[in-house]
Amino acid sequence: MTMFRWIALTALGVALALPFTRSVVAAEFADTLDQPAIQVEKALQGIFTGLATAGPRLVAVGQRGHIFYSDDAGGHWQQARVPVSSDLVAVYFPSHRQGWAVGHDGVVLHSSDAGQSWIRQFDGRQVGPSMLAHYQRLAAAQPSDIDLQARVVEARHMNEEGADKPFLDVWFENDRVGYIVGAFNLIFRTEDGGQTWTPWLDRTENPGALNLYALRPVGNDLFIVGEQGLVLKLDPATQRFNATSLPYKGTFFGITGKPGAVLVFGLRGTAYRSVDGGGNWSKVELGLPLSITASALTADGRILLLSQAGHVLVSNDDGASFKQQPHNGLAPVAAAQVSAAGSLVLAGAHGLRQLPLE
Repeated sequence: MTMFRWIALTALGVALALPFTRSVVAAEFADTLDQPAIQVEKALQGIFTGLATAGPRLVAVGQRGHIFYSDDAGGHWQQARVPVSSDLVAVYFPSHRQGWAVGHDGVVLHSSDAGQSWIRQFDGRQVGPSMLAHYQRLAAAQPSDIDLQARVVEARHMNEEGADKPFLDVWFENDRVGYIVGAFNLIFRTEDGGQTWTPWLDRTENPGALNLYALRPVGNDLFIVGEQGLVLKLDPATQRFNATSLPYKGTFFGITGKPGAVLVFGLRGTAYRSVDGGGNWSKVELGLPLSITASALTADGRILLLSQAGHVLVSNDDGASFKQQPHNGLAPVAAAQVSAAGSLVLAGAHGLRQLPLE
């Protein structure tokens, strides 16, 4: 089973065989959904898998529910108050103060103070019941719809399996409208800032229920990437995510780009670029056989790709070609952001660090 978008990365090798399990404290059988993240300074040296900007602030999320924030471009970090100790995978702020983080156990957290404190809005205990109620309602209104009947069966299975449903990425269009995606084609949408979440599994062209690793807009288009070369694009008219055609059938971990040029990247140094909104794709030769696990954009318009080992690849031509920046203390990378000060801030298996950009 393919590993979730670099989640468990204890050694950051994009290991591809970890089962989906819920962690518990063995001694007391305490559920991580019920245990707040421990406040401990040494957590800064732990595994971090997500980074976001909240205005000038940087916010990082990682293992055991740890969330840290920095107001000096990554020079110093403070730990946030978090109500769960589930592993967190991704974080996004559509505005300076409003942000969301997602992770294992179907956790969805919300912050209204730029990442200093968080509340739980949704979790894996609610995923199955939410899906079941939604698709039973739709199927009752359209009893001849075979696909909806199948969704009811699928939702029942999800409900029976429990809370171990990881969400792997989150993106919000504004403070009200957003999406979360995850394993087995999990996708939910909210229109009220996360107060309620609506299943959208029937709105993706993903019959194999492949894992969805990332979603991001490029220009006016919203894309999702996943396993087996899956690249989906939202059709605003039908409100469905339709598959685009690529010659590559390996896993994609992320999406980046600028208006007029979108890139998807993943295993073994693979990257594809489209300049027509995903209609056609061409391979970008990176000259690096390692998986690409993160990306970032600079203020002057450069596109950065980062490998699982920490190589930094820089494009000055909207992703048509990349040049490798000289090595500077290579270390595993899961997420990257360019700070307001212009330095590259990295999250990975060795904690959080800064890297100068040439």
